[in-house]
Amino acid sequence: MTDRDSPETPVDALFARLELAAESLLMLDYDGTLAPFRADPAQAFPYPGVIEILDAIMAHGSTRMAVISGRPARELTPLLGTHAQPELWGSHGWERIFADGRYQLDPIPADAQAALQSASVQAEQTRAWGARLERKPSALALHWRGLREDEAHRIRAWAQSEWKALCATAPLSVLDFEAGIELRVHGRTKAHAVATLLQECNPDIPAAYLGDDVTDEDAFVALAGRGLGVLVRPQKRETAAQAWLQPPEELLAFLQRWERVHGRTQ
Repeated sequence: MTDRDSPETPVDALFARLELAAESLLMLDYDGTLAPFRADPAQAFPYPGVIEILDAIMAHGSTRMAVISGRPARELTPLLGTHAQPELWGSHGWERIFADGRYQLDPIPADAQAALQSASVQAEQTRAWGARLERKPSALALHWRGLREDEAHRIRAWAQSEWKALCATAPLSVLDFEAGIELRVHGRTKAHAVATLLQECNPDIPAAYLGDDVTDEDAFVALAGRGLGVLVRPQKRETAAQAWLQPPEELLAFLQRWERVHGRTQ
């Protein structure tokens, strides 16, 4: 952790609050946080031990758990494989699957839908360059994990050039993420999911958000003053998070401590 030498770290302060709390809120990114990145996203299963500890946390009934991902929400359930289903947010906050299984997709403007469809047709040519094309309800993503640097540069340069015109005529923006680039509808980010969950909870509830990517930074900012933002990645980088964990060992230790400390209060 970044603050491991401090007498009382932000992580310690969070767990001190958990010891006294009847309820808590744990929000987790998926790829790069709970699971390692894979060239084939269908094979990106959680680190060993993660499923078991998430189930143990949910079994106590005192932690509201939500997984907040850039993936389509319905992709998360078979990958997580937990006995109980946490709340799932997909497409950076546009989709929501409640713990009882109800599905919600916020309305997407018609002009944005039309622009995404046009971009999707144009982007087919990038498959020949090695790109993986991912279509989401509110976005279009190009992935280049595993490709050479020059191949990745070609795909990114094409997207930046072709998608710029679409952003001038529809409520869309182009954003980089870990090993890819995305054309995304305005109006939702992971911060929207975090803010919504916080509004639905007691204002004094202990809360944390764990994430790895630049797309998690909005979530860290949304949580500031209300809970702990935790960067989970092998190398530290500039971030709005207050703590840093290296996966998988420190991630597992954090989750195990959460289960042990908060489970003890029940």
